[in-house]
Amino acid sequence: MAMYAALLRGINVSGHRRVPMAALRTLLTELGHGDVRTYLQSGNAVFSSPSDDEERLAAELERAIDKRFGFSVPCLVRDGAYLAAVAAACPFPAAELEGRQLHVTYFGQPVDAERFDRIEAADHLPEEFRLGDRALYLYTPDGLGRSRLADALSRPSLAPGVIATSRNWNTVLKLVEMTAPARPADHGADA
Repeated sequence: MAMYAALLRGINVSGHRRVPMAALRTLLTELGHGDVRTYLQSGNAVFSSPSDDEERLAAELERAIDKRFGFSVPCLVRDGAYLAAVAAACPFPAAELEGRQLHVTYFGQPVDAERFDRIEAADHLPEEFRLGDRALYLYTPDGLGRSRLADALSRPSLAPGVIATSRNWNTVLKLVEMTAPARPADHGADA
């Protein structure tokens, strides 16, 4: 069974589109998933499933949320290996930065790098971004709340019709940890 993270976009923001995490855990369990856990209130859940079809898992979760809560929530589902690979490929010195300074935007599909050519990188320094595998890495030294580059990158015209959801680096690492394969117990002698 593979471990997955479900990344829900735009829930529990300013009291809108409320999805309580306990209800999300129940919903994932009712869908037949195991090892269900949530992280924070912003739409992060992990679960195990024998399926290897991330698109199908995401579509099932989207339909179940719409039926249960009465509103649509775009969802991305990614396996633990992908999440670990995205974290390992970070082009910025993550270990030297605060979690609020580094973000990953996960895309529902590959995004053409040429779409981002119209953003003048020099106009946004010291903020920077780099594209990865269905992901965008964003470095914002003063945090996301004041980032002009984040505003420019969030324009729908850059990736029309593509689901995208962002997580700060602390959440990225926590999701990697939560979806990592279980390590065998240490059976060494501790007498």
